[in-house]
Amino acid sequence: MASYHKPDEKTLQGLKDVANKLRINSIKATCASNSGHPTSCCSAAELMSVLFFNTMRYKPSDPRNQCNDRFVLSKGHAAPVLYAAWAEAGYVKEADLLNLRKIDSDLEGHPTPKLAFTDVATGSLGQGLGAACGMAYTGKHFDKSSYRVYCMMGDGECSEGSVWEAMAFASYYKLDNLVAIMDVNRLGQSEAAPLQHDMETYRKRCEGFGWNTYVVDGHDVEELCKAFWQAKQVKDKPTCIVAKTFKGKGLKNIEDLDNWHGKPIPKDRVDDLLNDLQSQIQVPNKKLTPELPNEDTLAADLSRICLPEPPAYKLGEKMATRKAYGIALAKLGKASKRVVALDGDTKNSTFSDTFRKAFPERYIECFIAEQNMVSVAIGCACRDRTVSFASTFAAFFSRAYDQIRMAAISQSNVNLVGSHCGVSIGEDGPSQMALEDLAMFRAIPTCTVFYPSDAVSLERAVELAANTKGICFIRTSRPETAVLYSPEEKFELGLAKVVRQSDSDQVTVIGAGITLHEALAAADILAKEGKNIRVIDPFTIKPLDAATILTAARATRGKIITVEDHYKEGGLGEAVLSAVGEEPGIVVTRLAVTEVPRSGKPQELLDKYGISAMHIVNAVRQTFAN
Repeated sequence: MASYHKPDEKTLQGLKDVANKLRINSIKATCASNSGHPTSCCSAAELMSVLFFNTMRYKPSDPRNQCNDRFVLSKGHAAPVLYAAWAEAGYVKEADLLNLRKIDSDLEGHPTPKLAFTDVATGSLGQGLGAACGMAYTGKHFDKSSYRVYCMMGDGECSEGSVWEAMAFASYYKLDNLVAIMDVNRLGQSEAAPLQHDMETYRKRCEGFGWNTYVVDGHDVEELCKAFWQAKQVKDKPTCIVAKTFKGKGLKNIEDLDNWHGKPIPKDRVDDLLNDLQSQIQVPNKKLTPELPNEDTLAADLSRICLPEPPAYKLGEKMATRKAYGIALAKLGKASKRVVALDGDTKNSTFSDTFRKAFPERYIECFIAEQNMVSVAIGCACRDRTVSFASTFAAFFSRAYDQIRMAAISQSNVNLVGSHCGVSIGEDGPSQMALEDLAMFRAIPTCTVFYPSDAVSLERAVELAANTKGICFIRTSRPETAVLYSPEEKFELGLAKVVRQSDSDQVTVIGAGITLHEALAAADILAKEGKNIRVIDPFTIKPLDAATILTAARATRGKIITVEDHYKEGGLGEAVLSAVGEEPGIVVTRLAVTEVPRSGKPQELLDKYGISAMHIVNAVRQTFAN
């Protein structure tokens, strides 16, 4: 085994000097913006100095190089110290640090991927480690490369359950290329963190989760150099560096005191504090240069991913879209090694198990930890290393909504697939029924929302999602439904399908998933009465094909009925209302679930909650009566 060589005294002094430069620049930046978290930066100064100028291997001029070690600042409020580190590395101009938090600066209050050295946005605490897990898993198992992943967390955020989901994941998968750093500076935002400086309890918790753990003095650069070196020698375990630090370290009459969180240093105290820090810098012009990475990671393959063959379904054949998802994903996996799948112990219900059986080496079981699963998927997708698809019951994505929201801020290209939507799942009851997921995903600014209604459109949705920037959500259904489209049918984002029409249509009915099939059944009943309706399949709820809907509405005397297996708020009906809202003379009647449902058989529930074929028929008859 390799033996540790202590850095020489000049290097150690250089690291101490860099730590104080980071403090100085963090204070200057937060004073210039008159906002920010200088004390949170000061506690992390030695940690950042040792990480960036002794431990991590990266190209300072090329922060997003695929071979570089990765760094995630989970305690995103300490952004100024991260920006200061990249200024010290030479990538950010030191003068630009004074533009912190200004409207025309990318040096925002918390880091975002507008900056090349930031892979994921942080600031909503407790999420960085999950993303780091995804990066580390990708490095070890997909890229099979030597880059390592470092994630700095605050002690306050360790109250978040998502941190411990990530701790369990990393230890289960033996991510020995992952190092978490806990900056235990004792103080939270409004009061002390629960454990304060009880370092032994931190150690026991981390070891209890299966991590190799070192408790260190977070302000001793020599001790930190050794701990990070030791972490590189450990096999089959992730490492946690539990660093005892002090908030506001180095700032007289501020260090380790309450009520300094998120406050810039008062103007009448700045000069004295900066002069004091400056006086401790012994070699002001010494530049420490990081070690370059191993060139053992291929550049990302950005070529389009296409299904290797068209859908193999026949018109009228019965197939649940959730089952078609597994088949489609396995086909896509055959087309590209970049495609990976994740699931939260629902793989035999979402049918991601089909992919697992075909490509076990590209499947990640995340167990019942949906927050962490989404974070891991985001991490896997960073730097375009993979095209990740994460699936579970659509209802359970609601507990990961903050992770999904942050994925949009992270500019992540991650695909989320939710099965078991609506009352049509049947007997399992309301806890399993996604009835708010469309509203949830429609509210995400970068999100494309697919709602395929048969197996063919499902396959095309998966193919399109793999090539679409931003977050994609695919809503799949549990019941088996008839195939509506031929294998050659073309599908595009924001382009609806008119699946039933005539020259004498009186009403436009828009359904999706199970309710499209109910609308078609209603059309057959009404046709026997001499009443024709136009039936539209939107395919994507966002973007919605407003042009096709408006054309149909004008042809049917302005009468639209929407029918959805979803609550009334925020779903298909509201999307349609938004699309036609400025067009005079259009009346939209919305059929949707309007109360918390109960268990029952799927058809009973469609009837009970007013979204079955007979309810559509009655709604159409009512429009004729009017």
